[in-house]
Amino acid sequence: MPTALAVTSDGHMLPPPDRQTPRAHVFRPPGDQPLELALAETQRLVNQHGHLVVVYPATLDKPFVHRLHTIRSVLESDRIALLPTRLPPLGTAVLVRQLRQLSLCDFSPGVLAAAARLLAHYVYAGALLNSVAKLDHVSVPLTAHAKSWMSRSQFAVLAAPGTQLVRLDANGAAGGGGSEASLAGPQFPTHLTVARGALNSEWVNGTLAAQWNVRGVQEAQLPGESARWWGTGKLIEFAAAIPDVSVLYQLVSSVRRDECHWCGLELIGDRCAFCAAPASYGPAPASRRAPGPQVATRQDATARPAAAGRGGSGLGGYRRASAGPPAAPHTRHAVVADPRGL
Repeated sequence: MPTALAVTSDGHMLPPPDRQTPRAHVFRPPGDQPLELALAETQRLVNQHGHLVVVYPATLDKPFVHRLHTIRSVLESDRIALLPTRLPPLGTAVLVRQLRQLSLCDFSPGVLAAAARLLAHYVYAGALLNSVAKLDHVSVPLTAHAKSWMSRSQFAVLAAPGTQLVRLDANGAAGGGGSEASLAGPQFPTHLTVARGALNSEWVNGTLAAQWNVRGVQEAQLPGESARWWGTGKLIEFAAAIPDVSVLYQLVSSVRRDECHWCGLELIGDRCAFCAAPASYGPAPASRRAPGPQVATRQDATARPAAAGRGGSGLGGYRRASAGPPAAPHTRHAVVADPRGL
């Protein structure tokens, strides 16, 4: 049974890319669900799947965050991982969809949970806004605040993995410059997910998709919290990410795995996603070393390939096929990879 995944909003549940990809459980706010019912549902998930990974936005309301920690404490379970993310709402939904795809592979619960931090570096999330006057999550220059009050102003904003803001004119060109605006995009093939609010524009589907050389565009429903996160309801939110589960598998497999010295689970990165204990760097366990990653396909999701250890190709081969930069060598320590590091 694959590791269970959970979210805190229906907006973080995108349609699955295939029939095999499982859904994620949706936790309800404290005011919409009694604690006893939330405890019973969580216990059922843990009993059925063994481990539960909860991905929630770092901006989640405090009472909701307290509810999640209360559930974990009352159940006294070290098999529940609570993972906050700073991605925008649609970016969070895309990340969760990737984890849902990977849950069918042979990754242990600790590796799958830790992969959330790794994959977040490869999600390019932003929005097209009519105003940045109330945007708090991205640094906005004072001049941009002033220009938000001008009629027909639009702003292309990138919130992850880095931040960038470009003012557009009515034709989608950089305001005042007469040149086509450009946001820093991914250097590897992606699919673009687009969620429309109350803003009418084809800049995302047309100009941005062409600039980022995406391989496909998918429309999605705008998450309910997007208007609050971006400070306006007149927006079009977008997120570009790797759609292929085989590439995601290679990427996660290419990172060194260690064993948590506290709870004993496998981990990648600098700390355990379940108990938050820091990684103890040392020689990679011999059982974790493998010649290279094997990939679980959608056609045979239940056939678990052999576990892969350090030494996988990551995005190296994927980028070389796309005329991207060469892969960087692995470091000695377990790290969360930079988007340009593989």
